Amino acid sequence: MLTGSEKLATEGGTPTSPTFVPITRVVIEDEEIAAIAEVLRSGNLREGPICREFEEKFAEHVGARYAVSVSSGTAALHIAYAAVLEPGDEVLVPAFTFIATASMVSMVGAKPIFCDVDAKTFTIDVDDARKRITPRTRAIAPVHLFGNPANVEAIQALAQEYGLTVIWDAAQAHGARYSGQDIGSFDDLVCYSFYPSKNMTTGEGGMVTTNSEALYEKLRLLRSHGQARKYYHTMLGFNYRLTDVMAVLGLRQLDKLNDWIQKRRQNARYLTEHLQDVPGIQTPVEQPKGESSYNLYTVVMDPAHFTCSRDEFVQLLRAENIGASVHYPRPLHQQPVYAREEGALVLPVSEALSQRVFSLPVHPELTEEELEAIVRAVRKVAAAKHV
Repeated sequence: MLTGSEKLATEGGTPTSPTFVPITRVVIEDEEIAAIAEVLRSGNLREGPICREFEEKFAEHVGARYAVSVSSGTAALHIAYAAVLEPGDEVLVPAFTFIATASMVSMVGAKPIFCDVDAKTFTIDVDDARKRITPRTRAIAPVHLFGNPANVEAIQALAQEYGLTVIWDAAQAHGARYSGQDIGSFDDLVCYSFYPSKNMTTGEGGMVTTNSEALYEKLRLLRSHGQARKYYHTMLGFNYRLTDVMAVLGLRQLDKLNDWIQKRRQNARYLTEHLQDVPGIQTPVEQPKGESSYNLYTVVMDPAHFTCSRDEFVQLLRAENIGASVHYPRPLHQQPVYAREEGALVLPVSEALSQRVFSLPVHPELTEEELEAIVRAVRKVAAAKHV
């Protein structure tokens, strides 16, 4: 039994960190605030020249031909699906991800076909996806989950074999790479989110990148009421425009993204080096050709090694002042909105991960002392609750 300073905080011991270490820190610096104030004073508050500059520089940064800014990551998925799908089409979607990957398929009248994921990388299991292809399958929507690239090569081969469009969900993967190439440069469509917890932010906001001029033009119409020119509408569309106020923040954050990703990877290496020998804890695993951008540092807890559940483990870490968090505690095929349709569908890896994974802080603002505290807290709780 632990005693003295090793005693768990929940049992009267001293928390590992003297202050709370959050799962993320949003950094908005003075020069960014000044740039936002300048746009506000200009009166150009809606989508305008700064949005276009942001699109051009984002496309250049990731190596894509085109980029279309939108009001959220969900909006990015919505217009990407609307650009390529028809009602009744089927889309292969991993079950272990945020709901927008699937819900926006449903919102255009298509059907998400839930697939299991790889137990180590948490990304779509291509072999499982292959088994679920039907004559109605039109697309696949792989997710680079937690910043970890999916198996791009295998997915592209599957898409080519069956004539599928690929809509990459890169909401958490700004700066991720596969075979040395930024994941934003791949065909057909890549969707990003700029929510505050992401690797860069515009507050809310999103982006779609593509190398297809035809898709680019269609995305621009879908973003803004299908309007080809003022009061001339050639198709139905949405109001999903970003604003210049948000775009100027995005421009400044984009300038810092490479440095932030480098720091995230450095922090992840430290955590892995110091946690990989903890019995019952699996540290993150990348694809052989992938480089994660570590939006989250997500580990798998083997319940057979511990006398507590994953949720209890997380609460014990939080009592130690470490902001551990859980993503996603219920796979999509078991969400009430989809469970009625999916019935007895069993996806064992997704279901197991939903009960076993938790994330630790890895953001670029972590200090050396905070990294050390994260490691000590995990080892402390693991030792106290080990079988």
